[in-house]
Amino acid sequence: MDNAKEVFSRLSSKRPSPKGELKYTNPYTLLVAVVLSAQATDTGVNKATPTLFAVADTPEKMIALGENRLRTFIRTIGLFNTKAKNIIRLSHILRDHHNGEVPNDRTVLQALPGVGRKTANVVLNIAFEEPTIAVDTHVFRVANRTGLAPGKTPLAVEEKLMRVVPRKYQKQAHHWLLLHGRYVCKARAPACSECLISDICSFVDKTIVSNDAD
Repeated sequence: MDNAKEVFSRLSSKRPSPKGELKYTNPYTLLVAVVLSAQATDTGVNKATPTLFAVADTPEKMIALGENRLRTFIRTIGLFNTKAKNIIRLSHILRDHHNGEVPNDRTVLQALPGVGRKTANVVLNIAFEEPTIAVDTHVFRVANRTGLAPGKTPLAVEEKLMRVVPRKYQKQAHHWLLLHGRYVCKARAPACSECLISDICSFVDKTIVSNDAD
């Protein structure tokens, strides 16, 4: 797509200050929330984390809470057993090797248990305001469906987005694309009639609803 600037100009006009929807209180709780959100919804994670973060909002407190008790807080979230194990392990690493702080370094973040490139990009973007683009299922779908940055893998889409998104929009690009995919360009029933970029979108099966009478 040659008009990436126009795409983000329009998306930014609707949401001038887009934000992630996961609830968190500091970089550590953001990291935990994103780890918990893998193969789960933000809504589901947000229902569980307020009570968890009230008692464990640092690596030290999470370690003290322990894996078994952690499970009781997150048992409503998919894969909670594996996630509990990873959160305790990454908390130990942060405490023992990073002074209890979340590092502003993708390589170091990706070395943590349960943290992939997408999770690392979210943390870098939100906690440290880095111009990263985290490609989740929504971003992947929108990038491919619109023709903005088609690619067969999340990494391919991410790399293409980093090339085509104008620099002024890069820091917030993944929020705009994610929210657009979550609420407008949905997987099963895209709301093309409500879409700000439908006229410059490459999707061939648009679901345009006419307001004209028969």
